[in-house]
Amino acid sequence: MVTDLDVDSTFKRFVEVGRVVLLKSGPYTGKIAVIAEIIDHKRAVIDGPTTSVPRQSYPYKHLTLTPLALTKLPRGSRSGAIKKQLEKEDTLTKWNNSEWAKKRAAVEKRRGLNDFARFSVMLEKKKRRDGVRKAVKASKA
Repeated sequence: MVTDLDVDSTFKRFVEVGRVVLLKSGPYTGKIAVIAEIIDHKRAVIDGPTTSVPRQSYPYKHLTLTPLALTKLPRGSRSGAIKKQLEKEDTLTKWNNSEWAKKRAAVEKRRGLNDFARFSVMLEKKKRRDGVRKAVKASKA
């Protein structure tokens, strides 16, 4: 039975088997995994066979739910079944093409710059800003 609460819900991402999650802390920070089983209201079993995240119990407070979810994944699926489903639905490509993943990659790239590279980026930004300023001034005239 569908009620008005089900239709008008503002929440779109739920903790469910097959939900793709981003790990926020621990040794696998920044990697994605899939919820394989729900343990209780604080923990779930996650598995990332294609991202080298081993099957383990993980607290929800260290997970970020993504909009991606695997369809028709049974509860307690093993790594092989999860890997087949990930490849079948091409989930990793969808994640890598998302704006969220691209922004995370750009931030990581900036964090990896040395002093000279940061200086070069600053000069390029100044050059671009100057070009925009001149174009705006020319369009007003």
